[in-house]
Parts: sequence; structure tokens; C-alpha cells
Amino acid sequence: MSPRDPAGEQRVGKPRLPRMRPSSLSDDQRALYEAIAGGPRASGPFPLVGEDGALEGPFNAMLLQPALGAALQGLGAAVRYRTGLTARAREIAVLTVARVWDSAFERHAHEAVGRAAGMSDAELAALREGDPSAFPDPYERMVLSIATALASRSDLTDHEYAEAVGVLGRPIVFELTTLVGYYATLALQLRVFRV
Repeated sequence: MSPRDPAGEQRVGKPRLPRMRPSSLSDDQRALYEAIAGGPRASGPFPLVGEDGALEGPFNAMLLQPALGAALQGLGAAVRYRTGLTARAREIAVLTVARVWDSAFERHAHEAVGRAAGMSDAELAALREGDPSAFPDPYERMVLSIATALASRSDLTDHEYAEAVGVLGRPIVFELTTLVGYYATLALQLRVFRV
């Protein structure tokens, strides 16, 4: 299925945001650029900086408003590096958002992160399809179920909430709602700016 705009037309075309190279950045933009390009994400399995020096994916857009971009990237760092979720569970949730939002960049980047966290090609393919059968572990299956509900319906039924709290605990349910909201925000920005 091709991504479509609200009028039903296929979303194609050139990117709507120029790539912001380091030489063109203000002091505030440069500080944010350095925090992203030199932070823990920089050692991940996909490149954050392109050959032209510009930030890849959603990070280029964060430079438009450095104060907001810094807060957003700080939240992203927290959901990636300061969470109670296992690395596999986190990537199950992120890749679920990528599937529901049809976000090619999130899928590309986080399949690489998922592989680094020990996910198999079969598990990654199952996440592309939303197939829970590849995840027999009750914890991971619950993360997939809750992330799917949050990304697609933006809510949990009373039964889903009770199950999630029973298996994951309230702190992890809070983390999942935050993670899904963060990656949905990025997917929206990637879509709007045609990244």
C-alpha cells in the first residue's frame, strides 16, 4: 500500500525541508546538532549524519526550532537509553509504530537497532506484518499487543489496561505510552517533511 495524503493522493515528491549542513547553522542549532551527532545515538547501527554533514531522518527537522528540538531529542534519548524496557521490547514497540504509521525511515533505522538487540529476520518480518506468533515470550507479546493498540487506536480498553499492568507493571505501561507517542510524533514529522 502506498502512503497517501488526506485527499487520497499518493504522497510522493521531493523532501520539503532542505538538509541543514553544519556550516549553515546558528549557534543554537549547532549546539543541538552536536548533542545529537555526538550523543549515544551516534554509536548506533545506522548513521545519523549523511555524507554532506547534515543530520538524517527526523533530526534534521529538529534543527528548525532548537529549543523544542532539544527537548524532543532529550525525550527520545530517555525512551531509548533510560527505560525499564528490554532492548528487544523497545524495538518491538518502535517497529510497531513504524508499521502502523507506515514510516519507512523508522522501519529502516530500527530494524538495524532490532538486529543489534538480537532480533531475527523472522521476528522483524513478523513485526512488519503485525504477526504476534513470532513472539512466544508473554512479556514481548504483551508489548506488541499494547503498542499496536496505542499506535492504532490511541487508547487501551479496561481489559487491555488490566492485562498490561498485570504483565508489565504500571511504570512500563507509562513508558510504552510515552515511547509510542514519541515515535508517532517522529513518524508524523517524517511524513510531513517527506523524509
